[in-house]
Amino acid sequence: MIVLSDGYIWMRYLRGRVALRKSLMWFVPGFLMALFTVFIAFQKDFAPADSTLFNVYLFFLGFIVVAKMLFVISSAVGWGLQRLLNTRRNYGNAVGLVVVALVWYVLLYGVFVGFKRLEVRHVVYTSRDLPAAFDGYRIVHFSDAHVGTYGRGYSRQLARAVDSINVEYPDMVVFTGDLQNMQPGEVLPHEQTLARLHARDGVYSVLGNHDYAQYIHADEAVKTANVRYIRESQRRMGWTLLDNAHRVIRRGADSIVIAGMENDGDGRHFPQKGDIARTLHGVSDSSFVVMLQHDPTSWRRKILPQSGAQLTLSGHTHAMQFCLFGWSPSSLIYSEWGGMFYEGNRAINVSTGLGGFIPFRFGVPGEIVVITLKREN
Repeated sequence: MIVLSDGYIWMRYLRGRVALRKSLMWFVPGFLMALFTVFIAFQKDFAPADSTLFNVYLFFLGFIVVAKMLFVISSAVGWGLQRLLNTRRNYGNAVGLVVVALVWYVLLYGVFVGFKRLEVRHVVYTSRDLPAAFDGYRIVHFSDAHVGTYGRGYSRQLARAVDSINVEYPDMVVFTGDLQNMQPGEVLPHEQTLARLHARDGVYSVLGNHDYAQYIHADEAVKTANVRYIRESQRRMGWTLLDNAHRVIRRGADSIVIAGMENDGDGRHFPQKGDIARTLHGVSDSSFVVMLQHDPTSWRRKILPQSGAQLTLSGHTHAMQFCLFGWSPSSLIYSEWGGMFYEGNRAINVSTGLGGFIPFRFGVPGEIVVITLKREN
């Protein structure tokens, strides 16, 4: 991207028209980005331990390299049409400049405005299987906190999200995975903030793909210790972590089940550790079950065919942190990528997440979902 874009612009617009010393200055940003890219590529982990450095790289990748590449594509297409149609002007250049301006707008808005936005989405789920005592029961669902990103200017954002959850006075709070980015130590500075979450029946959670230490280069002993630490961290915060397990919530003679599977992804790119038989061991077929599962692809692959769970709560997709006019590129990958989806009377709510590994959101604010359970008469 860097070499071809710079080469095209030099050949088409600089060579023979600009003094050599000045034209060489054009290559300085690209040269620096090439060095930066090589440095990032040779990190032993998925990303540098300092996420700020990685985020700076991604910002300039979009602001310089991607913008330049899109201009070059527009210009090259325009140049081809100019030759084909024998016109005097290359209108691709004008289109390219507009595209560059749009890229810069999306990038600047997504980083400095969009990532700081927070929405509370209200959902009603109605089921004939819901016990009468739980009619009106309120669950607050949030996901994908990625607290490692909440540093250097974003820490107040996490506190605001916790306050927004508590002010809903929920009966239950659930978190559906990806508490950290890469290392469990990222959670430590935020434990007191997250421990302030409270609900009548407690806070329940499951692990997401980022919580399994699979994005660091280390021996298995270190990875095992990291996963143990993230589990202990959630327990210190007063959360009930459900690792292929369930709990029964009672109201008098009535009850519902809150169940949580370990991450159940595709087994190649994402861990596939969900054990639905173990998760629901001893649960009656007539029980009303709220299932927590980080990866929404498990809903059709495992939860629907192998259980009777009426409501599933997931995250993981982030809607790729980009949505325009209701369309997100995540819809090309996931059948259920954001919002409520139904299969008969059964449903899944996919949260588009609270934070993100990258501090950028455009058209997809961080969200908290308030789910009210209603009994169908």
